[in-house]
Amino acid sequence: MKLALMWGVVALMLPTASFSSEVSDVNTELLENYAKHAQYLDVKISPEGDYLAATSRNPDGNVQLTVIDINESKILSVTQGQGNESVGSFNWANNDRLVMTMVREIGSLDAPIPTGEIFAMDANGKRQEILTGPRSDSGEYVFAQIVDFLPEDPDAIMIYQRSFTSAEPYLDLYTMKVTSGRKRAEGRIPLRAYRSTNVQVVLDDKSVSRLVLGIDPDDQNKIQILGRDGADQEWYEVMSYYENEGGFTPLGWLPGTNKVIGLSDSQSDTRALSILDMDTKKESVMAEHPEVDLMPITAVKNGRATEIIGAAFEYDGIGTFFFDGVRDEAYAKLVQSLVATFPNQSVSINSSTHDNQKLVIRVESANQPATFYMFDRELGKLTLIANTRPWMQDHKFPQTQTIFYKSRDGLDIHALLTLPKDKEAKDLPLILLPHGGPHGPRDTVTRVDSDAKVLAEHGYAVLQPNFRGSGGFGREFLELGYKNWGTTMIDDMTDGVMHLVEEGIADPDRVCVYGASYGGYAAVQSGIREPDLYKCIVGFVGVYDLNLMYEQGDIQQAQAGRNYLDQVLPSAEEGREAQSPVHNVDKLKAPVFIIQGGADVRVPKEHAYRLRDALKERDHPYEWMFKEGEGHGFYKPENNVERWQQMLTFFDKYIGE
Repeated sequence: MKLALMWGVVALMLPTASFSSEVSDVNTELLENYAKHAQYLDVKISPEGDYLAATSRNPDGNVQLTVIDINESKILSVTQGQGNESVGSFNWANNDRLVMTMVREIGSLDAPIPTGEIFAMDANGKRQEILTGPRSDSGEYVFAQIVDFLPEDPDAIMIYQRSFTSAEPYLDLYTMKVTSGRKRAEGRIPLRAYRSTNVQVVLDDKSVSRLVLGIDPDDQNKIQILGRDGADQEWYEVMSYYENEGGFTPLGWLPGTNKVIGLSDSQSDTRALSILDMDTKKESVMAEHPEVDLMPITAVKNGRATEIIGAAFEYDGIGTFFFDGVRDEAYAKLVQSLVATFPNQSVSINSSTHDNQKLVIRVESANQPATFYMFDRELGKLTLIANTRPWMQDHKFPQTQTIFYKSRDGLDIHALLTLPKDKEAKDLPLILLPHGGPHGPRDTVTRVDSDAKVLAEHGYAVLQPNFRGSGGFGREFLELGYKNWGTTMIDDMTDGVMHLVEEGIADPDRVCVYGASYGGYAAVQSGIREPDLYKCIVGFVGVYDLNLMYEQGDIQQAQAGRNYLDQVLPSAEEGREAQSPVHNVDKLKAPVFIIQGGADVRVPKEHAYRLRDALKERDHPYEWMFKEGEGHGFYKPENNVERWQQMLTFFDKYIGE
């Protein structure tokens, strides 16, 4: 089977839905603009700077890959998968050949599912090859994943592959030619690919696989790092640790050394930049932030990270700092100048030519959709490539800002506040919007949240608290949420609402709560815990029965998932029942709007049915929206438009002007 190849320019057009008269006063065109998937997802320049490759969505919503000849200013090829397959990741193996993976998207809140096949083609769309999997020439029934690209061997990449049929397969490493799929074995990794887990492989600066991280096969609650001194050497344990103890996550080798750079919370509460000496097995901390995790800023040359030149973080805004005495001072100054050019935005170098003369820059924030630029260092020129949402490039967005408040037991809580345009921030109707996860994710000012913006566009202040249990604020803060999904985590959210009331921003008589996934659970649980505060509740693909999580859904299907549930939920069945909305609806006063996808495998529809039945039994007012083909979060733009229209009508009914 070959990828479908098309020629010419493809325009993105989405259908316009029609709605009942009861929601006709809602601005449908504005909602459609927010609901449209980003037109461009990723842009990368070829190593010698001749071509740009970009992923974008076609009219059916699938992601396709477009290649543009920069010098000729013309499209060379537009390539897409078959059926519901989309292009996932892609990269330039060399200046003329691209390698890509394919995925299937099943819901807006879930990561796309990779098919396990690797594809390659020339920039002009010719010489297409399926390199791995049952549809390749080898016909092997295996799942493959790209480990890394090999700048010193531009016709090859490093991959690992595993059996499709084994429940706990080992991983085999290969160097693979990107023209033919021919492979050279590089040995077996003595770690298994357990369901819902991943194995990370780190190559040194000579492209030798020297470090792997995964789940200890003898203790599935433990993370294990293995190392070796060369391609023909035996693997040995570098370290192992339980996740709640803190540990080291490798990112890459420092060229010319036997040292590994990584993120670590083994010696600090937050994740610090750290260096692991493979000779001594000792870590040394380069930098840490006392409140939030760091992310490294690296210098790159010939497609490889060469050194850490600084760090990025988010606390009271988007912040960066840079180290003195770096070797590639010119590159460090370049990054600093780009950061200064786009204040209060997240700036990243998406790709560059091997000589770093031309770079693709991605810039975005909570108040500005992502935009790609080309920077030519020789000319000192910054050129717009594409706005990810060009139909909104001139739109005046409601502004999102960072705020802080104290929880009732003294924690500092970081939160986002989005205010409606052209309104005084006084006595506003407020919607509490807790994020999903809940452990690991956080609300951030580095990207646009369409839910928050849509609600603010229609006159509502929106509060997004990073309650205890959220990621990015250190291990202690994360673990404070364990076992407390329906208690102190909810209290943190309520304390944020009351902070805005005390500040005079929110009207205490006009507060509703809405969330998705864990946020849907938190919305209903907030109404149970504070029945007199919230005037209405919207739960979207929410978890409503904590015991049911052990019986249905994809989390409990893997041992790693069951370990996670044991770690974060109350240990006893009675404790989980006490924190489950379905068993406590008698405490509710506010009407509830339940929204669910029929194809949701993360939070199966039985959760929504059980909550609906419990409300029915008590004759409690509720509304219902069910979309049979949608997964964990609505994927189709027209369904999100309808969802927002009905939600806004619901909110207007109870806390509107």
